[in-house]
Amino acid sequence: MKEPLAFRLRPQTLDDVIGQEHLVGKDKILRRLIEEKRLFSLIFFGPPGTGKTTLAKCLANELQIPYRMFNAVTGNKKELDGIFLEAKLAPGLVVIVDEVHRLNKDKQDLLLPHIEDGSIILLGATTSNPYFAINPAIRSRCQLLEVKQLTNEDIAKAITRACTHPQGLKDITIEDEAVGIIARHSNGDVRYALNILEICALASNGTITKDTVLQYSQFPNTNMDNGDDGHYDAVSAFQKSIRGSDVDAALYYLARLIQAGDMDSIERRLLVIAYEDIGLGNPAAVARVINAIDAAKRVGFPEGMIPLGVAIVDLCLSPKSKSGALAIGEAMREVQNQALPVPEYLRLTPVNLKEEDKYDYDHPEVWPQIQYLPNAIKNKHFYQPWMSSSYETQLAKNLTELRKITKFNKISQISRKTR
Repeated sequence: MKEPLAFRLRPQTLDDVIGQEHLVGKDKILRRLIEEKRLFSLIFFGPPGTGKTTLAKCLANELQIPYRMFNAVTGNKKELDGIFLEAKLAPGLVVIVDEVHRLNKDKQDLLLPHIEDGSIILLGATTSNPYFAINPAIRSRCQLLEVKQLTNEDIAKAITRACTHPQGLKDITIEDEAVGIIARHSNGDVRYALNILEICALASNGTITKDTVLQYSQFPNTNMDNGDDGHYDAVSAFQKSIRGSDVDAALYYLARLIQAGDMDSIERRLLVIAYEDIGLGNPAAVARVINAIDAAKRVGFPEGMIPLGVAIVDLCLSPKSKSGALAIGEAMREVQNQALPVPEYLRLTPVNLKEEDKYDYDHPEVWPQIQYLPNAIKNKHFYQPWMSSSYETQLAKNLTELRKITKFNKISQISRKTR
């Protein structure tokens, strides 16, 4: 069976690589490695279909160093033992590891000493952020190189080359408009682009048109698998856009999450945003967000996007106040810093406490005069109002008056003053 087009056109040298000029351009790191005939352990990280494994193979090819492929997900100890035996006979063996962030601890422990002494040169490839996904022991022994998302122009160049390359498509032409659609839909993934091109070529009568492409690629490739970096990046940009009151950007990132069908992330993030970023700036917005989420879940997508869109506009253009979120954060830091006992008169069942020193349930007028914080932090203030709305401004006025009241840690003292 004939290999896929993307496999047949995989570059063999750096000159064949499209894009990634920051790595393969004149005087850039990969060029310098080849010119100096040197190689050390590297980890290539970036989005899918950008050429991470290809760059690793090109390096080994151009330096004429034998290499072995190892998949971190499916590879086993027996395969590694064979690689180690070969490396003993030929030190400096290149091992290209796909999905390097998936290496379990046992495999890492086996690899580390061989990477350390140089008997193996690790060239890893991963779609995850190496600073979070890769074990520090592996990371510290490798140089990290980012492989960037390809531009539409890069993808268009790859498509054009595929139609003229000896190993590419034969007797096939493609309209410029069709090239543009594939480039936009591929979202920087050249493998995705070539796969769409190949199926369109099979379905065409010799000329790939706009209509042919739209038939087989109706939606853009989003790189939005739950749990990967693309997903977390979109969610992060979503919240930051609302916090920055950019309604257009927030709607765009909401649309991306909707397209991925990720209602769970939308629900969790919107509720957090409503309380964390809007908070006391507009407390009523919280209830409206809950109603919008409920409506969206009841009707489902695509109609569910309507109440969600309304909620986004509301949140973006609303007054913002993080005062509540910052206040509980300060309180959490204090609790983590030291554990202080609850004052005796606030305990549920105080022992050996005189009746006049117990909490007074029957006289609400004394409650504001009681000291509720432990003595060691009695003057600590966690909440600081933002004054971003008339509502919180009124809360701040109330707070100012309340903080003027002298507080006592002996209930009997208050009783004598107020009764």
